[in-house]
Amino acid sequence: MKKLLLSASAIAAVMVGGAAGAATLDDVKERGTLICGVNTGLVGFAAPDENGYWEGFDVGYCRAMAAAVLGDPEAIEFVSLTGKTRFTSLASGEIDVLSRNTTWTYTRDVDLKFTFAGVNYYDGQGFIVPKELGVESAMDLDGATVCIQTGTTTELNLADFFRKNGMSYEPVPIETSNEAQQQYLSGACDTYTTDASGLAAVRASFASPGDHMILPEIISKEPLGPLVRQGDDQWADIARWTLNAMIAAEELGVTSENVEQMAEGTESPEINRLLGTEDQLGAMLGLEADWAKNVIMAVGNYGELFDSTIGEGTEVGLARGLNAQWIDGGLLYAPPFR
Repeated sequence: MKKLLLSASAIAAVMVGGAAGAATLDDVKERGTLICGVNTGLVGFAAPDENGYWEGFDVGYCRAMAAAVLGDPEAIEFVSLTGKTRFTSLASGEIDVLSRNTTWTYTRDVDLKFTFAGVNYYDGQGFIVPKELGVESAMDLDGATVCIQTGTTTELNLADFFRKNGMSYEPVPIETSNEAQQQYLSGACDTYTTDASGLAAVRASFASPGDHMILPEIISKEPLGPLVRQGDDQWADIARWTLNAMIAAEELGVTSENVEQMAEGTESPEINRLLGTEDQLGAMLGLEADWAKNVIMAVGNYGELFDSTIGEGTEVGLARGLNAQWIDGGLLYAPPFR
């Protein structure tokens, strides 16, 4: 979920093949499908149902991209990736976009040469423990065994936290969220640490979620968001403004239920520009005029997607918190459509 400890030279070697400079929009249109990298399985964010149909918050962004570019949210191929394989897959051109609860960091942006489309979930690293352990604070974890995903910044945050507080721990390395659940539930570790949203998703999958608690401490900042390769500004703009369209639509009151009616024209110039009835902003991206309308019809606005996949009414049960609109005291803020 966090930073892959992969050298920039390894990524750069892959990029030399031309993937970074490719006209990704043309490739996707010619192929007729968008290839999106997602988690190997994280309830609420990205997981296949019993019929193999991918669902979740990060999956919704992938479908939004497909709707924007191809006019069809189902014209998509999902590639499940681990923390270790996600960046190599993106750099090599195996996928067109990575939407896998990935933290935006300086190194990933500058050194590994990826472009983040923005933040779709403001998060922070936490800990989950069995209630029977009797632990109520991360400060009580001195000497604990800790399940930790390898190849992530979670490892670095964990080491910093214990060192800063003069505590010791024994790491139990794991590769995927599913493996983390198995190891944690089997008692192989006292606690599991990752993004707090991921902990909520993991707990929701337990047979007895009420037997486990997420400790109150948040030990890091984890701005999560989708990303693409550097070197293709047009594709980066499409990825960025697809997310912005979902955020702006919520603020402007455009929903999956009223978007068709609003697309006929409103008294709001910004809504009209967003939905393609004024100024033809889609052409600037190489897309159809109604690209944002297609996005909202496919997955709803940001709030609709949040509420239906990870919100308080779902098994994951996350409050909006920092992920509320700026007018509601949160951090979500889309640049103007003009």
